[in-house]
Amino acid sequence: MGDDLRPILARARTGDLDAFGQLVRSHQRRVYITAYRMMGNHDEANDVVQDSFLRALKGIDGFDARSEFFTWLYRIVINVALNHLRGQRRRGSVPLDQVVLSDALQQEAGADPRRALELKRMTADVAAALDELPDTLRATVVLVVLEGVAYREAAQILECSEGTVAWRMHEARQRLHVRLGQYLGGRRSTASEDNGL
Repeated sequence: MGDDLRPILARARTGDLDAFGQLVRSHQRRVYITAYRMMGNHDEANDVVQDSFLRALKGIDGFDARSEFFTWLYRIVINVALNHLRGQRRRGSVPLDQVVLSDALQQEAGADPRRALELKRMTADVAAALDELPDTLRATVVLVVLEGVAYREAAQILECSEGTVAWRMHEARQRLHVRLGQYLGGRRSTASEDNGL
């Protein structure tokens, strides 16, 4: 955690709601992005964000600062998202008119509507492929690939070993390569591709 957040966190741990509000504002975007990547739906992501911050508020006095604050908060977000996902029916494909391209993909598409449509189709297919993964594999992919979290930190967040994170990533890669082969030229995962999909 940055040194600038330590005093705010210390005040939040004593029940200072203004300080907790500052923590929420400084982490809200990252929490929302993680929730959206887990849920694949804006309304459900907003529910996860709200539930996560409520849980964080209730448990902030128990945060012992042995880990980074965001690692602790990530754990809450992932657990809340997994709880929301349990028992839900899978959503299937996302309608293209509801697909929102990331800033990077919007730049890639530029003013070309045909390229934008291709990128929306790819984004929808990736979201559907993630949705088909078992929840623990999905959470691992969201953290490691989409959020760029190191295996060690992902293991802390997911409360498992680094070896389990590595196995989950291997298994997820295999499944995603089968499902998304059209975008990957049909190639299979190799050991040299350990840092991405």
